[in-house]
Amino acid sequence: MNLELLESFGQNYPEEADGTLDCISMALTCTFNRWGTLLAVGCNDGRIVIWDFLTRGIAKIISAHIHPVCSLCWSRDGHKLVSASTDNIVSQWDVLTGDCDQRFRFPSPILKLQCHPRDMDKVLVCPMKSAPVLLTLSDSKHVVLPVDDDSDLNVVAAFDRRGEYIYTGNAKGKILVLNTNTQELVASFRVTTGTSNTTAIKSIEFARKGSCFLINTADRIIRVYDGREILTCGRDGEPEPMQKLQDLVNRTPWKRCCFSGDGEYIVAGSARQHALYIWEKSIGNLVKILHGTRGELLLDVAWHPVRPIIASISSGVVSIWAQNQVENWSAFAPDFKELDENVEYEERESEFDIEDEDKSEPEQTGADAAEDEEVDVTTVDPIVAFCSSDEELEDYKALLYLPIAPEVEDPEENPFGPPPEASVQAAGPEDALAGGEKKQRQPSSEGGPAKKKARTTTIELQGVPSDEVHPLLGVKGDGKSKKKTAGRPKGSKGKDKDFPFRPKPYRGDRPSFPVEALGSSGPGGGGGGGGMKGRAEGGLATGKHATAPAAAESGSSASPAALLV
Repeated sequence: MNLELLESFGQNYPEEADGTLDCISMALTCTFNRWGTLLAVGCNDGRIVIWDFLTRGIAKIISAHIHPVCSLCWSRDGHKLVSASTDNIVSQWDVLTGDCDQRFRFPSPILKLQCHPRDMDKVLVCPMKSAPVLLTLSDSKHVVLPVDDDSDLNVVAAFDRRGEYIYTGNAKGKILVLNTNTQELVASFRVTTGTSNTTAIKSIEFARKGSCFLINTADRIIRVYDGREILTCGRDGEPEPMQKLQDLVNRTPWKRCCFSGDGEYIVAGSARQHALYIWEKSIGNLVKILHGTRGELLLDVAWHPVRPIIASISSGVVSIWAQNQVENWSAFAPDFKELDENVEYEERESEFDIEDEDKSEPEQTGADAAEDEEVDVTTVDPIVAFCSSDEELEDYKALLYLPIAPEVEDPEENPFGPPPEASVQAAGPEDALAGGEKKQRQPSSEGGPAKKKARTTTIELQGVPSDEVHPLLGVKGDGKSKKKTAGRPKGSKGKDKDFPFRPKPYRGDRPSFPVEALGSSGPGGGGGGGGMKGRAEGGLATGKHATAPAAAESGSSASPAALLV
C-alpha cells in the first residue's frame, strides 16, 4: 500500500456511497484506529464488532457490555479499546485477546470518552450532569476537572491534538483550556452569537494535523478556531473564528462533526436526516452534500485517518462513502495511448537493432553508472502518513491488523489426523465421557487458561444525580427508542427492560446444563415430571413465555428444544 500516491491533486473528499457494513446487531457508534486499518463499531446489544477495513470483513467480536455501547476510543498503539455503555460502565479491552482489563462504574450516564493521544494511561470521560473526569488506568484514580460555573454541569471536553491541553465547554458558551497535567486554567473565551447572547457548546473536535479545532454549538453554526491563537489570547480572550460553517437555507442542526485525515475538510452530519455536508476548511465553501436513505436519522460519523473515506451510522447500519474510482489505462506506461480505432504503426529505424548505433557515449556511461549503483532493499522507510509531525519513525509495536482464523467449510473432515470419533472410541467409556465434557467446556474458555476477572472500580462524584437516563435510550420520544427495541430477540414481550441486552443462553460458547437437569425429576416425583406440581411447572416451562432457567429450576422433563426458546 503506497500511501504517498494517495495525495491527489484534485478533490480529496468522498463523492458517493461505497456499500455498507452489516454488524447483524444495531450499530450505534464507530471509530477508526490511528491508521484506519481497523474500524470498531459499538452495537445496541453490548457487542463491539471490529472490522478489517481493507478486506471489509469482521476481524473480531467482543461481547463487551450488557447494555448498548454509546462511546468508543482506540489507544494510540491500537492494542487497547476503551468503551462506555448506557449503564454507566467504562471498560478497557485487550483487542487481541478480547479480555477486559478493568472496569469503572460511574453514577451517571457517559456521553463521551476519549483516550489521551500520547499517554495510553489516561482517559477523559464526560459524564452526564457532571464535570469531566480524567481517569488514570494504572492506579484507577480519577481527577474531576474544574468548571467555570458549578451550577452549569452540562460540560463537554476533548484533548487537543497531542494531549497537552484539555478544552471544556459548557451550556453558556464558555470554553476553558486546562493544562492536562496540572489542571490549571491556561486560556478561556466565550462563544457568542454576534451579540451578547451565548450559545451552548455541543461538541469540540480537533484535527489530526495542524492546530485547528471546531466547536459545534446549539445555534447550528460550526466555528473553526486556531489553537495557537487561543493560547496567545490567554484568559478571557476574544479570538475570532477562522470559519463559520452553517446551512443557511434549511437551518440544519448538526449531530456530529469531524475533520478529514489531513485536516483540510470538515464533515458534519445532520440531526434531522441521513445527510453529510462537507466543507473546505481554508475557504469555507460547501463542496459536497451526501444524501443517505430518506427518513433515516444519523447517529455517528467518522472520517478515515488517511483516505478520503467516511463511515456514517443510521438505522443500525454502517454506510461507507468514498471517491469514484475511474480506471485510467494510460497510467500503465508513460508512452501508453488509448486508441479509438486502429492506427498503422511506423517502425523506427533502430527499433529492432541489436545495438543502437545512434546512441551517444555520455548516455552509455550514465547507464553503466546506474547499473553499478547499489540499491538498498533492506532498510524500511517510515510511511509519512502514519507518522506525526514530531515523529521520525513509526511505532513498530502498533497493532494494525488482527489475525483471522480461516473458515472451514466442512469441519468434520480432518485430513491431517484421525477423525475425532476414532480418538473417542479408542479411549475408555469414562475417558470418552470426560473428553466430551472437555469438548463442551473448551469453547467457553477458548482452549486457554481461566480468564482473570476484571477489576471494577466505583467512581464517586459529589452532587451528581444517579437517576439520569442516557439520551441514546430515547426517553424523550425522539424516535430513537424504536431503534433500541429493534434488536430484541423473537418471543420476548418487552416487559423485562434488561432482557434484550442479555447474552443469549446456551450458544456454542456457553456451558450447557448438566444432563440431570434435563431428564431427572424433582424430589418425590418420578420421571414423568414430579406429580401435578411438576407437570404444571413443566407446562409453563414449555410455553411461549418460558425462559431456559425457569424450565431447569422446575425439574420437569422438558425436552432440550423447550429450553432453547
